[in-house]
Amino acid sequence: MDPVFVRPACAEDAATMARVHVGSWRETYRGLMSEAVLDDPDLLPARERFWRSALTDDRWAGNRVAVAEVGGEVIGIAMSGPPQDTDATWPLQLYVLYVLSAHHGSGAGSALLEAVIDQHESAALWVADPNPRARAFYAKSGFVADGLVKDDDGVRAIRMVRTT
Repeated sequence: MDPVFVRPACAEDAATMARVHVGSWRETYRGLMSEAVLDDPDLLPARERFWRSALTDDRWAGNRVAVAEVGGEVIGIAMSGPPQDTDATWPLQLYVLYVLSAHHGSGAGSALLEAVIDQHESAALWVADPNPRARAFYAKSGFVADGLVKDDDGVRAIRMVRTT
């Protein structure tokens, strides 16, 4: 298999990032997220609009956005930025980290995480629950569930925090 290459995302990546985002949701969240959301024909165009904005709009300029490629094909995406939680005592929040399931275990997830949050930075994230694979991945990277739970559009999520 070709090696994983991680780089900063650019506006030209918006369409492929949207495909990875939607594909990962469909692979990961079937049974956790509403079928109506996952199968909505507007989901892909909506995610493409989101990524185009995230990569071009000045309000997102402080965010870190990266893509992972294998053989020139985008197979993973990640984005971090300022925390959105009002009780945050950490400087960063991981908003997005998805790798297509065919590339799980390739190192793409770890490389993406490090591209958007240095391993020595404190940060937090929200992860769908149940999602044991993702929770184990984040725990391996030093994140610990802090007991906070929320419902995000019908999906139960737990907050995980890493302090350094």
